[in-house]
Amino acid sequence: DVQLQASGGGLVQAGGSLRLSCAASGFTFDDYAIGWFRQAPGKEREGVSYVSSSDGSTYYADSVKGRFTISSDNAKNTVYLQMNSLKPEDTAVYYCAAAGPFLGLPTEQYEYDYWGQGTLVTVSS
Repeated sequence: DVQLQASGGGLVQAGGSLRLSCAASGFTFDDYAIGWFRQAPGKEREGVSYVSSSDGSTYYADSVKGRFTISSDNAKNTVYLQMNSLKPEDTAVYYCAAAGPFLGLPTEQYEYDYWGQGTLVTVSS
């Protein structure tokens, strides 16, 4: 079975950092893209960052560019999202999802077939 396990959320003050992890199993990790999405209270889910496990290409939403870094450890089938300079508006439930196989670097939510449970990130002001 395909499983995506997101972890690493928590409470942090504005300006602080957190690192989220997404551990994947049940599919050929190298053939998929992994994306991080978030949903804030009362808002629609939005894409944050994506990485292609095959070639390492990445994409960032404008709202997180320069603050967040996505990386993939193919040996561990795990994708990380390093979040620095966190702002209160980053508060949301963060989800990881997988798209593939062989789709390159999808940037649309509908292209992601497998989703993990969320991890809550709360940034206090």
